[in-house]
Order: sequence, then C-alpha cells, then structure tokens
Amino acid sequence: MISATVAGQKPSAVIPGGNTAVSGSASQYRLKADTARKRKIIREWRLSEDFSMEVPITMDTVFSLFYRNKLADKYSPVNATLGNYGLPFYQLDFFDRITNPDEYLYRYFYPLMHLTDNTVFMNTQAPYTELDWSFAGPRQTAEQTFRVMHSQNINRFFNVGLIYDIVFSLGQYNYQRSEDKAFTLFSSYTGNRYKIYFSTGINNFTSYFNGGIIDKSELTQSDTRDMQVNLGGLNAAEGILKNKNVLIVQRYTLGATTESEVKDKEEGKKAGFLGLSGTFSHVFLFENNKRTYSDNYPEGGFYDTTYISTEETFDSLYSRKLSNTIRFDFTTDETRKFRLGGGVGIKNELYRYSQIIPTHDTLITADTAVWNKTNNSLVGKLFNNIGNKFGWEATGELYLTGYRAGDFNLNGRISKYFDWKKGKAAWLITGSIINRQPSFWFQQWGGNNFEWNNNLNKVFRLDVGTEFSYPGRKMDLKFNYAIINNYTDFDTAAMPSQYSGALSVAAVKISKDLRAWKFHLSTDLIIQKSSNPEILDLPLVTVRSAGYFEHLLRFPKTGGKLNTQIGAEIIYNTAYHAYAFMPATGIFYRQDKVTEGDYPFINAFVNIKLKRTRIFVMLDHLNYHLMNSKLNDNYFMVPTYPMNIRMLRYGIAWTFYN
Repeated sequence: MISATVAGQKPSAVIPGGNTAVSGSASQYRLKADTARKRKIIREWRLSEDFSMEVPITMDTVFSLFYRNKLADKYSPVNATLGNYGLPFYQLDFFDRITNPDEYLYRYFYPLMHLTDNTVFMNTQAPYTELDWSFAGPRQTAEQTFRVMHSQNINRFFNVGLIYDIVFSLGQYNYQRSEDKAFTLFSSYTGNRYKIYFSTGINNFTSYFNGGIIDKSELTQSDTRDMQVNLGGLNAAEGILKNKNVLIVQRYTLGATTESEVKDKEEGKKAGFLGLSGTFSHVFLFENNKRTYSDNYPEGGFYDTTYISTEETFDSLYSRKLSNTIRFDFTTDETRKFRLGGGVGIKNELYRYSQIIPTHDTLITADTAVWNKTNNSLVGKLFNNIGNKFGWEATGELYLTGYRAGDFNLNGRISKYFDWKKGKAAWLITGSIINRQPSFWFQQWGGNNFEWNNNLNKVFRLDVGTEFSYPGRKMDLKFNYAIINNYTDFDTAAMPSQYSGALSVAAVKISKDLRAWKFHLSTDLIIQKSSNPEILDLPLVTVRSAGYFEHLLRFPKTGGKLNTQIGAEIIYNTAYHAYAFMPATGIFYRQDKVTEGDYPFINAFVNIKLKRTRIFVMLDHLNYHLMNSKLNDNYFMVPTYPMNIRMLRYGIAWTFYN
C-alpha cells in the first residue's frame, strides 16, 4: 500500500498493479474466519477527491505496531502537540499539513474528524463490527479513547454503517482537558448502473487551554498538577469547535456492464456504444462550522489587548458551505489493454461567514457581521491506462466567477507497476500547480483579543514528487519538493503574515521494515529543509523507529495461536523553532525565542494477538527524568507545553464479522 500526497490533498490509497480509483474486485481482500472452510469478503473504499471514482483502501486490522492506536499517528508519523491528546496539534512533516482554505477552522483536528473527504464506505458479506478502547495514566489524569465501527449489507448492493470515536483526556497538567466526539453514518448503493453514496458527520471538540506553564524550572521539583499555568482557574479558557457535514453523490452510468452482459463481454463483444460508457454524476456537499472561545478573566495578563469586554471573553465565528457539482465522465471498454477516460463538470459554491467583531464604539462594544460569497468553477479529468502496469491521470479545477475567481489547481500523476519476486512494486510521479485565495479567516477576524482586516494576494504553489513502494519488502521511499509564492501563515505576534518572495521546501521520507529472523526494525525517517528558516523552520531530521522481537506461540492440544511482539521505540527530531500556540484564535504561529526538539521520547511495548483480539501494553516516555541534566527538562514539542511524563498505556481491539 502506498500513498501519494500533493499540495492541498490528503494521502490517497493506491493498490499496486491497479488504478488509483477503481471499483470491483480489485479492492477486495479476505479476512480469515475461524474455520478454514469459510471466508468473509469485505471491500472498503473512499471516494476520490473529485468524488467521481472509488479509491480502494485496506482495512486497518494490522497487528504489527498495534500500540500506535492514535488516529493522529496513523495520519502522520510524528505530531507536535500541546502535551495532551485531543488538543490541537500539527504535523512535523510539512507535506502532511492541511492547507485547504475550506479546512482552516479544523486543520489542527483533521485526522480526528469524520468529514466528507475522508468518509469510508464498505461492502461486506456478513455484519462487521470493531470495538477499540485504550486507557492511560492514573485516574485523576486519565486519557481514554474509544471507537466503535459497524457495517452490514441489507442486500449485496446496499450497505449501511457507522463509526463513533471518543477522546476524553483530563491531562497531566492543569486546565488542559480534551473532550472530542466524532460520529459518522454512511451508506452506499452500488448497482451496475446506478450508484449512490451518502454520509453525514457530526464532530464536537472541546478544548481547555492553560496557555502553557509559567516556569520551566518547576518541571524538576513539582507535581504536574502543582505547576503554575498562564491561563488558570480564573480564566477557565475554553475553545469549542462544532462541525456538521452531509455528502450525497449520485452516479448513473450509460453502457455499464450488467450481469446479463458478462457473457457477451467475455466473448469479446463491446460494452455500450463502441465500447464506451458514460456516467452522469451529481455531488451535493454541505458543511457547517462553528468555533467559540471563552475566557472569564481577559485582563489576567496573558493577552496584550482587550477590544470588547474586560469582564468576559466570548468570541464566536461561523461558516457554512453549500456545494453542488454536475459532471459527466466517460471511459472506454475496461477490458481493453488501452483504456482512455475523462470527465468535465460545473460546480457552484455558496458560502456564509459570520463573526462577532469589535465596533470601537463606546456605546456598542461588539456587533455580528455577516458575509455571503459565491463561486462557480469548471472541473475536469483525463486519464489513460495501458494495461494494468502503466497509467497517467490529470485533474483540474478553474474558478470562473465569484469570490475565488482566477483560482485554479492542476494535479497530475504517472504510475508504473512491476511484478517482482515478493509481489508488486509501484513507482509514482506526482505534480500539482495551485493558485488560490487564502482562507477567509486569514483576511477577516474580530474578537476580544485579536482583530485584523487584510487584503492578501493569492498563494501560488508548485509541487513535484516521486514515490517508490515495494510492499513485499515493506519499503516506501518518497521525495517531495514545493515552491511557494506568497506563503501565508502567522508571524511572531500571532497575526496573519504573507511572505512575498519564493519559498521552497524539499523533503525525503523513508519507511522501511528490516527483519533478521524474529527481530524487526520498523523506521519512518523524514529529512526536510526550508529555503528560509525565518519564515518556515522545520526539523532537519525526524525519526520514529521501533525495534521488537516477534514470536508466534502455538498450542497443539487446542490448535490455538498467540502472536506476540515485545520491543521499544524512539521518537526524535532535531532542534528547530517550533510553533507557539495562541488559545484565543486557536492557531499555531511562528516564534524565534526558543528551539524545541533534540530530545528522544522512548517507549516500551508489548503487543498480543489472539484470533480476532489485539491487545497492547506500553510504558510511555520511559526515559522521563532518566536522561542527563541537560535533557531532563527538555521534553517539549510546543514552547511552554511540556509533554506527558512517564505513564502506562494499554488498549484492546475486538473484531466481529459473522
């Protein structure tokens, strides 16, 4: 399994030897039942970025490194956090960061959320259920995660499922509790000619902000709950993010192959007119976002300015998106060696933004402003497959009128597959050109502590990359390079900033699992460099590596098997100017006072698998206060926010499909 990422896109699954977006048996894989006589087949997929095709993915039932159960770590290997899981975080890998303007409000929570572009669809011959639970730390500072996933077919075409995720963590330090709840209901009907995909998601995230600790020296002499923080009980600073979304995709194909036509197709007869099939699609997308920030003591000294009230802060902002796309896609006969396809469509977007803003009037301290905006764009796709080992694909979008008039994006991909001794290998070449308006919230903001009104230029970004993946050898090599004009972020004053020059970023990522007998070394290594560290500083080296001993215990009398792994891992990145965090706006911003990193986090773990049950036990931050004096108080990923001290984690996952 490989993933290819270009600017503004999420990693997309690819099946070696197939296409990025295909449907049918190419995406199926088998889950072994308890008896060898019967197998259950489950097919799982996401929709492509333009919602025009199915993208096969592999269900996450992997036993190896099961202790890495956090959704954030499954999205990107190493993340910078505020010291408590469930609070905002960002990816150390620059090319994994969220850059889509429409995802501005939740970009620091994206891997934990159920959204229209990461909805999972399933088709299963038997009801499938998975329960996943983990617990860490003592009761008074406990961290818990829980997931339930269920999917079942009503008939062989119609499937219904749901996923419910909970993160509840009290945090080891004062006033940093997180309560994250994410739910999605999904359904699909995949007939021969007519297909419909439906999903609706509800995401409610509550974060308590302590503004970081005041005195770093207290780390060596105080209990975590005794440390003074910048935003304490008087502030009760709290951020709430709420997201609701709905996706409905309908597709009707002319010239599709039905069961009665399979025999004709096997005999070489063309499907549809001259072997062509065309698909009419309608994509409906609705998204609603609301963020609030409250502080009961705004003049406690943490913020420099107070625009609305000195007694209480209650900032509120809201965005709504309504999108409709109508498109037509065509493809030549899928049985032919040379296959050509493409599509074209039109999209309409309606946006509504609102926010409480200061009026600078002595009589009216705040008002609610509303902005309504619209966009119309042209979307297109063209692809060509020669056999099942070579293909290319190009997609694009051009905004013709509206708020984002002149924005465009063009994405391309060339793929080559190889049949080698250990299975299929894949080589991808990717590229993208993007010119787009920065998020509305970069340009307009109002609140009790911050206010800005900007007219920023469009951001132009050119990305090129290549990736080689050999799953049989558990190896993945990736190179990415980006040139960005008008790079937009937040400066050292936590205010929007746009760098007018050209900024370039290069990164190499290596993922490899080495094995000698029963010993394994699984490593993710990221090497990246920015052309201007004053504007964008990145750790030169980031590594997450686990070494473990794996052994399968067999019980001849009962026929049982118990798979075990025992080992340790290290997480490390070189020192760099990590982003600081601003609670009032919920953003990470540049700072040039301190560097973070150059500290190894070491964990020890045991994984156990018995039939369909997976269990892990892990000692997190094993080396806490066991380093030399220079490193003992250096366990920060974000300035003033220390990471958790040593604690025990354990979790279990059950899978049922019968």
